[in-house]
Amino acid sequence: MTHTQTQMRREVLEIPIAAERLLSEGRDDVRRAADAVRKQNPKFLVSVARGSSDHVATYLKYVSELLMARPIASIGPSIASIYNRQLELNGSVCLSVSQSGKSPDIVEMARMARAGGALSVAMTNHPASPLAMVADHTLNLHAGPELSVAATKTFVNSAIAGVWLLAEWAEDEKLIGSIADLPSRLEQAVKMDWPEARSALSGRNSIFCLGRGPSCAISNEAALKFKETCQIHAESYSSAEVLHGPVSIVDGGFPVIALAAQDEAEPALAAVADVIASKGASVFATSTQVESANRLPTVRTAHPLTDPITLITSFYAMVERVATARGINPDAPRHLQKVTETV
Repeated sequence: MTHTQTQMRREVLEIPIAAERLLSEGRDDVRRAADAVRKQNPKFLVSVARGSSDHVATYLKYVSELLMARPIASIGPSIASIYNRQLELNGSVCLSVSQSGKSPDIVEMARMARAGGALSVAMTNHPASPLAMVADHTLNLHAGPELSVAATKTFVNSAIAGVWLLAEWAEDEKLIGSIADLPSRLEQAVKMDWPEARSALSGRNSIFCLGRGPSCAISNEAALKFKETCQIHAESYSSAEVLHGPVSIVDGGFPVIALAAQDEAEPALAAVADVIASKGASVFATSTQVESANRLPTVRTAHPLTDPITLITSFYAMVERVATARGINPDAPRHLQKVTETV
């Protein structure tokens, strides 16, 4: 199996084009939604999502809290779909994220949030989906068809749509400018597939992924992708947590990937990466601040809040190659299907 033969590989290479399409065709929807959020002036937001989409929501949680000082709380969809409870959400904003927009529990939770007084904003690649029907505003991801089971370009476009919404709400011109510049940065990022880190995974079936702040969300997504496309047991930790117990399983050559954005958390994450490397682990970090760990080349953006988007793009380019090197078809992971509908 060559690298250009997988659908996942083709879709990773489409990420810059998909991002450009979102930025050119999604502007009006994003600005209308941002105006509505600004008018709502929420003291807090809530998110509704599962899987990769929930990792987008975690990323947006950090963006909102760092940019607007507004917390985002993740709500378990079962509160509405299984337990049939109505939450009091007057004056809040509900961000629901779903590539397909079809999962009944996500749809029901978004409907309940709106009924409870929240302004409902849905981010989906299918603007005619059931999720869009229960939202006040829908942000079409414009990612184009995604056929591989592993979400890649829809994850990236969900993250872009969400951070763009928050940037427009904040009227932060620096961040808006960085978002506009993302397609060119993503074009560089898809060409970095980290062969150094790939070689460390040879013969290994367990790995740690580390992050801090917004890059924690990217670490979560990386760990999921290792599991679903490579059948590698991967654990995601904040660098603030990994030394509190999990590090005990590290042995010689144990692979670790530390995903650092260029922000205030980078020195702390780099320091932890070096500590783990000193214990014999094979540690790779997207930071020039590490000394013992191996440095991975990365594409920085014009704003620290958009750095995680180029990081995950390079990771996707890498993980597809890891899967194919292990003889696994990442387009059709065992036991999985493209759309998982839970209640």
